[in-house]
Amino acid sequence: MTRKKKPATTLRGKVQRIVSNFFSIDSEQAEIEVEGAEPLYRELRIENKLQDEEGEEVSLKPDAQVDVTIEAEPQETTPKKPAQSQSGETKREADTGKR
Repeated sequence: MTRKKKPATTLRGKVQRIVSNFFSIDSEQAEIEVEGAEPLYRELRIENKLQDEEGEEVSLKPDAQVDVTIEAEPQETTPKKPAQSQSGETKREADTGKR
């Protein structure tokens, strides 16, 4: 049985800093700046707890380069409409020379 691939996009990011949780000594967050995001929404914070290939817990370091992947179930997406040029033809039509 083949598993269908979910629609996804991946953006580069960089860990700006590690923030200690004020309420818990054992918890910290990694603040990540996501490249390509709108300026007001560039930073996100996640719990700084990952697993390596052996299942061991690891943490991100400041300045680490990371990939941020967004996935969705296929039924949670809609087809994108082709962009139209100023002449009224779609990008696909312009690329193929068809009208």
